[in-house]
Amino acid sequence: MSNSADFPQPDSSPDRTRRFRDSGRFRPVRVLTAAVFALAGLIFFTSFDTAKGTNIRTDASLLRLSDLIHERSHKNGQLDESNGSLREDVESLAERDNGSTAAESARLAALEKNAGTQRLKGKALTVTLDDAPPNAKAKLPGYPEPQPDYLVIHQQDLQAVVNALWQGGAEGIKVMDQRLISTSAVRCVGNTLILQGRVYSPPYKIQAVGDPERLEKALSASPAIQNYMVYVNVYGLGWKVEENGTTTLPGYSGTVDLHYAKPVE
Repeated sequence: MSNSADFPQPDSSPDRTRRFRDSGRFRPVRVLTAAVFALAGLIFFTSFDTAKGTNIRTDASLLRLSDLIHERSHKNGQLDESNGSLREDVESLAERDNGSTAAESARLAALEKNAGTQRLKGKALTVTLDDAPPNAKAKLPGYPEPQPDYLVIHQQDLQAVVNALWQGGAEGIKVMDQRLISTSAVRCVGNTLILQGRVYSPPYKIQAVGDPERLEKALSASPAIQNYMVYVNVYGLGWKVEENGTTTLPGYSGTVDLHYAKPVE
C-alpha cells in the first residue's frame, strides 16, 4: 500500500483558494457562448423555413426569371408574325377601293418603303459578329491576357456595324430576323441582345440591302469597327462579312405607336 504522502495534497495557498472561490462566478464568456448557439439555431430555423424541404442552391424557382424572359420573347415573336399577317390583310382590303388617287397611292408606297414596313428586295451584305472562345489567349505580343469583358460582343459593337451600314447607303437593315425602323433600339444586357421585345444570343447577324461595295467601304472606314478588329485579331472575336446576292428583307411587323413619358398631374 502506498504511503499517504504519495498523493497530492490540496493546495491551501491564498492564490489557490481565491481561484477556487472565483470559479463559481458568472463569466461573460458564457453569455457569449450562449448567444452564439442561439444565433446558430435561428439561422438553421430560417434556412429550413425558407427551403420548405427543397435544396436552396438548386431550387428551380431561381430560374423562373430567365424562363419568363425567353417565354415572353417567344410570345412577342408570335405576336409580330400575327400582326404582320393582319397588316397584309388590311392592306389588301385597302387596295381594293380606298378612294385615293394614283399620286396619293404612290406617295403612300414611298413612305411605307422608307418606314421599313414593306419588304425590300436588292443586293445584300451580311455581317456576323460572335463571342471569342472562352479559353482565348492574346495571339499577338505586347497585348495583355484577356479579361472576360474582352471576349464578348457589346452593344457598341452592334451599333457600330448598324451605323456604318446606314452611312454606306443601306436601303434597309435586318438584325437577326427583325427589320430595323427609325425607332428601333439595339440594346444588350450581359451577352444577350434585346431588340424590339425579343431576346437573342450570339452569333449576331446583321444584313443590309444596298451597294455591297459601298457598304464594305463604310465598314472599313468606321473607327469603332477598326477598334473592334483589334480584338478580332488579338483575342479571336468573331467577324465575317459576306455578299448574299439578291435578297428580300422582311417588312417591320411590330407596332409603330410611339410610347413616351407623361408628367404626373
